[in-house]
Parts: sequence; C-alpha cells; structure tokens
Amino acid sequence: MLYCCDLLGRVWHSPIIRLYLLAFFIAPVFLHPQCLDFKPPFKPQDDLQFCAMYRNFGCCDSAKDKELMGKFYKIMDNFDYYGYASCAGYVQDLLCQECSPYAAHLFDAEDPSTPIRTLPGLCPDYCSQFWLKCRSTITLLSDDPQLAEAEPDQDRFCQHLELEDPDYCYPHLLSNEQLTQNLGRVRADPEGCLQLCLEEIANGLRNPLAMVYANDGTHRFFIAEQVGLVWTYLPDRSKLEKPFLNITKAVLTSPWEGDERGFLGMTFHPNYKYNRKLYVYYSVEIGFDERIRISEFRVSPSDMNVVDHGSERIILEVDEPASNHNGGMVMFADDGYLYIFTGDGGMAGDPFGKYGNSQNKSALLGKVLRIDVDDNDRGPLYRIPSDNPFVHERGSRPEVYAYGVRNMWRCSVDRGDPLTKEGKGRIFCGDVGQNKFEEIDIIEKGRNYGWRAKEGFSCYDKKLCTNSSLDDVLPIYAYPHKMGKSVTGGYVYRGCEYPNLNGMYIFGDFMSGRMMSLQENKNTGQWDYHEICMGMGLTCAFPGLINNYYQYIISFAEDEAGELYFMSTGVPSATSPTGVVYKLVDPSRRAPPRQCHYDPLPVRVKSKLIKFKPKETLTGVELPTKRPNLSPQEEPVRSHPTESAVSESDKDWLQELMDILKEQEAAAVTTTLPPTTTTTTTKPPRHTRRKNRRKKGKHRLESESASAAVPQNGVVRLAGDEQGRDDRGRVEIFANGEWGTVCDDLWNTKNAAVVCRQLGFRFALKASKHSEFGEGKSLRILLDDVQCEGTEESLLGCQHTGVGMHNCAHYEDAGVICGNSDYVDA
Repeated sequence: MLYCCDLLGRVWHSPIIRLYLLAFFIAPVFLHPQCLDFKPPFKPQDDLQFCAMYRNFGCCDSAKDKELMGKFYKIMDNFDYYGYASCAGYVQDLLCQECSPYAAHLFDAEDPSTPIRTLPGLCPDYCSQFWLKCRSTITLLSDDPQLAEAEPDQDRFCQHLELEDPDYCYPHLLSNEQLTQNLGRVRADPEGCLQLCLEEIANGLRNPLAMVYANDGTHRFFIAEQVGLVWTYLPDRSKLEKPFLNITKAVLTSPWEGDERGFLGMTFHPNYKYNRKLYVYYSVEIGFDERIRISEFRVSPSDMNVVDHGSERIILEVDEPASNHNGGMVMFADDGYLYIFTGDGGMAGDPFGKYGNSQNKSALLGKVLRIDVDDNDRGPLYRIPSDNPFVHERGSRPEVYAYGVRNMWRCSVDRGDPLTKEGKGRIFCGDVGQNKFEEIDIIEKGRNYGWRAKEGFSCYDKKLCTNSSLDDVLPIYAYPHKMGKSVTGGYVYRGCEYPNLNGMYIFGDFMSGRMMSLQENKNTGQWDYHEICMGMGLTCAFPGLINNYYQYIISFAEDEAGELYFMSTGVPSATSPTGVVYKLVDPSRRAPPRQCHYDPLPVRVKSKLIKFKPKETLTGVELPTKRPNLSPQEEPVRSHPTESAVSESDKDWLQELMDILKEQEAAAVTTTLPPTTTTTTTKPPRHTRRKNRRKKGKHRLESESASAAVPQNGVVRLAGDEQGRDDRGRVEIFANGEWGTVCDDLWNTKNAAVVCRQLGFRFALKASKHSEFGEGKSLRILLDDVQCEGTEESLLGCQHTGVGMHNCAHYEDAGVICGNSDYVDA
C-alpha cells in the first residue's frame, strides 16, 4: 500500500506540481465561487425578498430576485392547496440556486462553451425526495426535453441531475464548511499569501513606467514609455496609432538594462478639462551635464489626443551628478499643488557634501518638492505655496516640502474610503534602499525621512544616525533585501469593483517581482503585511483572467474610476517591447451589477485605432481526462496529506498526472517566485554556437597546467553552465590572491559588457541574476554593488563597495551570457 504523503512528498517541492495537486487532487481547499455570468458573487445592494437565504452574498440582485419570485408564482398557480404545501419549498429552493455563490457549479456553467443546465445539480437523496413528492413540477420548472424524457424514471432523472463533483451538489454544499467558510473574503493560501488574479490591459510596450488619466470624464488612459513616447488608450483598450506625446529626441536614456534615466513621470493638471495642461518629468543632457527636467505642455486645440509639442515650457531643471537615483514622480495632491520627488543624486550612500544631498535643505535633490503652477501664463512659471515648511528658514530652498529621501519610486494620493473619506489625501511613497532595506513612507509636511542617516528602521551612517537633531519619521513598513531590492510604490485601493480590497495599500518590488500589501490596523495603528500571490488552481478560472505576470514591476496606476493596475516587463530595458499593463482582480467578490457603471464622454478620434489583442494566458497544464473516483476509505485529507492511502487503481492516474506535470515543468517558460508568484519570460532566438568549446565541468579560464602563473588581479572566468558552454556562466573574479564571486546587486548589461569583452566576446547578451548558473558556495563573495560605465578593463576598475566587502549571499551570484552576434543561443 502506497501512502498519499509518501507519494506527494516526493513532488511537493515543485511549485507547478504542488499547485495542480492542490487544485485537482486535494480540492476543494481552494474554492471557486462563480455566478452564471462567469463572474464572482457579490453582496446585493438591496435586501432580497424571495431568495432571502442569499441576501448577504450570492449572485442575485433585487431585480433578479423579483424575476424569480414571479416565476415561482406562475408555477405554483397550477397547484391546489395541498400541492402548494408539498412543493412550494422545493420549487423555491430550485429557482433560488441561480442566486447561489456556486451557481456556475450547480448549473454546470463553468465552461462558457457548454450549455447551461436548466435545473441545478442535486444530491441523490434530495433528488429522490423531490421526485417522489413533486415530480409534477419538473416540466414547469424546465423545458429541457432530456429532463422531460427522464422524468418518468426516478433513477434516470436523478442521474441526469447528478454532478461530477459531489461536493457541490445542492443542498449538501450548504453544510460543507470548506465551501462556506470565509466565503466572499479574499482567499489566502496556507502560508497566508492573498490570492488575486489579473486582466491584461495592454502589451508590446517598452518599459511602461506611468499610466495616468486626464480626469475629464472620457476614461481614456495614457501610458508612457521610458524612451519618451506616450500613447492614448480608449476605454475599450484600443490604442491610437499616433502617439499622444513624442519627445524621444530630447529624452536621455539608453538600451542598457537597468538604466534609470529617461521619461520618468507624467501628470495632468487638476483643471485639465479647462486649461489642457500636463506636466512631465524626464532626463536630459545639456552639453556634458545630465539634468532632470520638469516641463509643462498643452494639448493641441485641434486634436484632444495629441500634445502641442511647441507648447513646452521648462518649469524646473536640476543637475544630476550621477546617472542613477533620478527620482521621477510628479503628481498633484488634494491641495492642488504640484509635487515633485527627486532622487539623492546617485552613486551609493549619498556621498555629496558633509551630510549628503538628502539632509541638505539647500539642495533640491533627495527631496519632496511642492510648487504652485496655477495662473502661470504670465509672470513666474511657478510660485511657492505660502505654507511650505521652510519658506522662512535661512539657507533652505523654499520648494522643499519634505527631505531625507533616497530615491522615491512611485507615490500616490489616497482617495479615501468611498463612504467615510477616511484616509483621504495621504501621500504614500516607496523609497528605494541602499544595501539592506526597502521602505514605504507616508509623506508629511516638513518631515525628515532619515536618509542617509537611516535606511528603513536601521542606521546607515552611524554618526548621523545618533545626531539628536535628526528628528526623522520612520517608515510605516520596511522589508529586507532577501524579499526584494527595489521597491515600487503603489496605491491604496479605493475602486468600486472589488470591495474586499478597500483600504489595502498594494505595492511591489522591481527586482524580485514580489507583490505585497499593507492594511492599517485601526486598533494598533500598525500596518499588517500580506504577500499577494497569483490565484492557484481554479481561483482565476474566469473568462479573460490570468494568473502570471512579467517579473520586473515598474509602476502602479489608477484609472479614472479608481481601479488598480500595474506595469511590468520581461526585460528591463528602455528598448525592449516586453512591457505589459495588468489590472488587479479579486476573484472572491465583486461589486453588485450596475453599481460601478459609468458612461464615458465621447472622444473625437482623428488617428487610426489599433484594437487590443491579449497575449497572456492562464497558467495551466493539460490534465488526465479522468479524475479518480475515491471511495470514502480512500478520500484524501483536505489539507496537507497525512496517512490517507491512495488505491492501486488511482496510482496510475496520479502517476500520469506527475508525468504530465514534470514534462510541463521541464518545458516551462515560467519562473515561480516565492512562494507562488509566477512571472513570464520569453524564449530567446537561437544562433550558431561558438566553435572549440571546452569540456564540461572546467572553468573556462582555468589554467590547464598546474605550473601556470598566478592570475592577474581582475581576471575573470565563467563557471556553472550545465552544458559546458564557454559563452555563459557564473562570473568568478580573481582579486587579492583568491577567486571569488560577484553579487548581482546593481548588476546590469554594462557590467556584463566588461566581463564579456575581457573574455574576447563582442557582445553582452544578458546580465544574469539570482544565481542562474548556480551558487559558488566554495568561494567567497568578493564584489558587491558593482557599477560600470561599460568601458573599464575589468570589474575592479568599476565602482564597488570594496574587495571582500558585501551585503549579499550566494543565491545572488551574478552571471553573464556573451556572444559575437547580438542574439542568444538557447
């Protein structure tokens, strides 16, 4: 006898296998409530009078409830008092299952391509009682000819109404605690990770880093690419062929992966409907100097979907001493003022001046700036709000609203609770950390956010950190670099469509692809953390939904109605068209029908429309055609497997499942993030391999002779490729008399180019991260935070923290893929 836990234990380590075993073998741990319109259930706005058992949560609003009541009376008019007394309860029960949260299961409607049952699936004992007492109602309840044909025969009739999955038959599902417990709440996996789904909104974008709306009633959304292009999308998700804005010639950026320069932010004026003004934040090069620029534009008077490029007025420019930490957020808050979020100037550790830019209130870098751009057609381009905190402080820039920030990447204004407006106006920001922590802050006037004295809750510059005059405000949340290394700030959800998410601050991490949430605990004042994972098994099995996304989370966004989106890409390069925009969806509960309805104002379109074509799909596998029928003695436990046994007849099915899943995993082009977040990558094209490959298992640049000379400082070699290819591997460097590895913090294609050129290759095709070529545990980590220009002779000539100094582990060992042509040999 083979025990369930023995068999499952051998495959439980695999995320893909675990997901499908949970979904299809240990069901129904992961529930899938669904209505007949293939959408999640909801709480009705008005009380249901007829199907009152579903007044708190189900699939009927008051209009549907009245329709079913009318149908009930029409049927019962055919019966006398005794018939009414005997059958009214049965007829009401059957009619009201259209309102059940599991209506799609009961009516076998989960597959939109199959016909829906006219009567719900019934448990055999209930069906027998119904047939014996109220058989005469069958043809009144249903016009299905197959039911009419089966009606004279009790066994045949009840077999026709039997469901493949007996867990969902009526009325037993009502007493099934695993189906009714926490119904309507956001589901979580056993590790507490919230299960959400996605809807693809736009694709084929080059590092999409901003999605904004004009708040003019048209419900258009505008997506900006890092290269300096902004595209107009209509509410039906079609894209205008002509760009809304094109300043690619002015924007400073490059194809290098991880380049932080470019078109970085955009916002519309609160009175855009009347003044047609918008503001953009982008990088420019003036002579030999790099700057960040805030400019004002107007939309063309002759085309509402095109900016008048000749209307640009430069509001503000700030010199950037380095190419990183450029900030990039620009937005209006509830007070009507323009907020600008600058980085600390770049490099590492804010090394500028005695205390750094961020703590220096006479510098504009490392700050939150607030200016007034109203009524600026004549006179100064901007004014200083009279209540800015440092207006009267000698030596301070009057634009400064808050300081001590490192590189805030993506901020948002809380719309407030839809009913109480609680939280309205709060400004949330994600501030990217240095070596250890990423943080989320709420911005307040005049406050010091600690950098470079502190990073997260910990000291970074110990001397500054102990200064009694620091008076800094701590983040509401900080997380270590084992969870992610570059926070992407998000939004507090205040939309209409998914009530469960109200008040949840949702954000992510650019490097790890981790999606996260914070919810304020009203009792403690603390923020409770929950990771967000993509729905497992059937959780996202709704039409149009998917459960995977590209890893590099660049930005978050709201639409005009307050629904929440995020943008990510498979290749973090300004020229890679792998960017996708996703809408976040809660599959456990939606708003009642028509509650969130709006009618967009018409848009005059002069450009050709490009219809949206989704490319992403729900992650899944082709399963064995038959799920095993388990006897009560063989029924597996409904949580983690214990000593329950699997019958011999079912071993073949499970083995078939395992074989399919292993084949799927081997061929998969997906990467699973801890614990269950899935990210998509694309398979690169092939090219001819380099000749004269060395043998497997040998370091590429190791001497073949024991008497060879000691390598020179800075020499590199590649190791760890399982196929022994000499054009790729884990980077190992010789420094100070020993070989060691390089950490992938700040690792990008410029760094990889230095390595590849040393090895005699023309191109760096990929800067590999996350120990793609294995962990070099037998060696010390010698380099961390490497930053190259791409022209250095070796990595030792690049900026780094110092040989042997690091804050990482071997699971972050960096690697490269090199080549002499500009595409990858898979």
